[in-house]
Amino acid sequence: MTPYYLTTPIFYVNAQPHLGHAYSTVVADTVCRYQRLLGKDVRFQTGTDEHGDKIVHAAADAEVSVKEYVDKISAMFRAAWPGLAIVPDAFVRTTDPAHMATVQGILQQVYDQGDIYFSEYTGLYCKGCEQFLTEKELVDGKCPDHLTEPEQISEQNYFFRMSKYQEWLIDHINTHPEFITPERYRNEVLSFLKEPLEDLCISRPTTRLTWGIPLPFDNRFVTYVWFDALINYLSGLGYPGGEDFARYWPAAEHVIAKDILKPHAIYWPTMLKAMGLEPYKRLHVHGYWNMGETKMSKSLGNVVRPGELAAEFGADSVRYFLLREMSFGLDAGFSPEALLARHNSDLTNDLGNLLSRSLTMVKNFAASAVPQPGTPSEQDNELREATLAMLGQYREHMEHFAFHRALGAVWEVISRANKYIVSTQPWELAKDPQQGARLATVLYTLLETLRLITLTLRPIMPETAAKMGAALGTADEMNFSACSVWGRLVPGSSITPGAQLFPRLQREAKEKPQPQTKKAMKESDKEAAPTPENAAEDEGLVSFDAFQKLELRVAEIIAAEKIAKSDRLLKLTVKAPEERTIVAGIAQHYQPEELVGRQVIIVANLKPAKLMGVASHGMVLAAKDGDRLVLSSLSGPVTPGSRVA
Repeated sequence: MTPYYLTTPIFYVNAQPHLGHAYSTVVADTVCRYQRLLGKDVRFQTGTDEHGDKIVHAAADAEVSVKEYVDKISAMFRAAWPGLAIVPDAFVRTTDPAHMATVQGILQQVYDQGDIYFSEYTGLYCKGCEQFLTEKELVDGKCPDHLTEPEQISEQNYFFRMSKYQEWLIDHINTHPEFITPERYRNEVLSFLKEPLEDLCISRPTTRLTWGIPLPFDNRFVTYVWFDALINYLSGLGYPGGEDFARYWPAAEHVIAKDILKPHAIYWPTMLKAMGLEPYKRLHVHGYWNMGETKMSKSLGNVVRPGELAAEFGADSVRYFLLREMSFGLDAGFSPEALLARHNSDLTNDLGNLLSRSLTMVKNFAASAVPQPGTPSEQDNELREATLAMLGQYREHMEHFAFHRALGAVWEVISRANKYIVSTQPWELAKDPQQGARLATVLYTLLETLRLITLTLRPIMPETAAKMGAALGTADEMNFSACSVWGRLVPGSSITPGAQLFPRLQREAKEKPQPQTKKAMKESDKEAAPTPENAAEDEGLVSFDAFQKLELRVAEIIAAEKIAKSDRLLKLTVKAPEERTIVAGIAQHYQPEELVGRQVIIVANLKPAKLMGVASHGMVLAAKDGDRLVLSSLSGPVTPGSRVA
């Protein structure tokens, strides 16, 4: 098996995990699941960085020992990942004895060969970054990440001869264009390397800091930040003599955020070169999550906790949103409202309804078994070809970390499949015994499309894909190449419809009724009361003013489901143009799957009423014709929300 080794950064434990940490780790978990789907031997590593000034200060602020503090925060990071369905193979802590021993061994090696020396340095030091910055890196005199002015520090320390390897690094980047991706970050690093590279300060005196790994050649100093943290990518593999190191390091790739580009793209490769090791294969750099116009950052205090999001929306909804919303490499904006919209639109309306409608029809029309398809029509072939083409697009985008494009391709097929249901109308075919073969072909086409959609979702939404696979009887499909062909479902095999994949979520804003004055109430009663002379002829009639108060709108049904313990009521989700729930007594006349996509007329300004525990915000108009109930309809498509005059 081909090895594949992917790491996240090890996260700094001066504060709890936030959404930025979660994104890096969701990306790494997704890519590792995808690579396993391709049949590779995968190792996925993450962990925590536990040494440094800020951690000592954070522990002091918390009034606990540094060891107690790092144990607590590191455990929070470890505990955060299962809630997002993240399953690393290794979790490295820089306080692990094995890691500390590896760091000291490397320091001694590089020192013995003359690439570490003692000197004095004066420079601009950012406490937030815990590193020296150049004037060119500042924005308006401040650190661009922490928005604080660095202080000038003069100090005797040990330095790594990074400048010695500058020309080698430039040549390596130029001859390996895939070394840093996306390309904009490769260009950024090459631009930085046009200036002479300064040597790297790698220590702090114990008179100022004792919480760190002692230098093996001078115990008056501890090693600092990057000559400690970056080495986790090796120590986690048992470097230098571990079997995992020989097996996985040649296939090493790193996922990072752009704020640590310089250490990973410059410090780390030159360190590896000094050690006599080949550098990693690829560095994948992503942007920031912004809240408004500002980067989400624990130091700025505008963070979102991933555990809270997963508890409210579910792990797969959060994973989907993060991967769909951010174009890898660029910044993206986060808001709970955007996540809610993605959940209800993409997951509930599109994916959830496609699965529910399809499996319900198989249950009702094919006794919950995969039907034997007949000769496919042009419509069937179009959906099949679109689905197979999507698999190729999906794979190409996943290889390039273009997750939003991969998901865009999948959702295009989901949209096509939903339209296919509307155009083929399986419920009408089921009414005609002579259309049995045609009905079977339509249902089989839908099931195969769903099977292949499930395959693509396994790395991205693992819990959802597992539910879909269980329903389709394809839980064991874990090889992309073997399973990405059309026609693997065996006619006669069982289909098991399950619970709704993504229940609709709402954040309802409660509106308080406006108080009505006694005078207004009297005037209203006066207008409503008929005068004695025309009371008889007006009986049963409404005034034009009263009629005008009714707000009739065109609504599009985007979801429909039966209400438990009721054989008469359906819960409809309509767009008019806002989304709302309407309970309609039409279950004996319409199946939920035949309603989605249909346009109807609703009374939009009725007072909400609860029916079987479900709040109904409006009424769907229908005509009663003997035993039949026929929904209102329009002669052509109309923009949802249009007023009916």
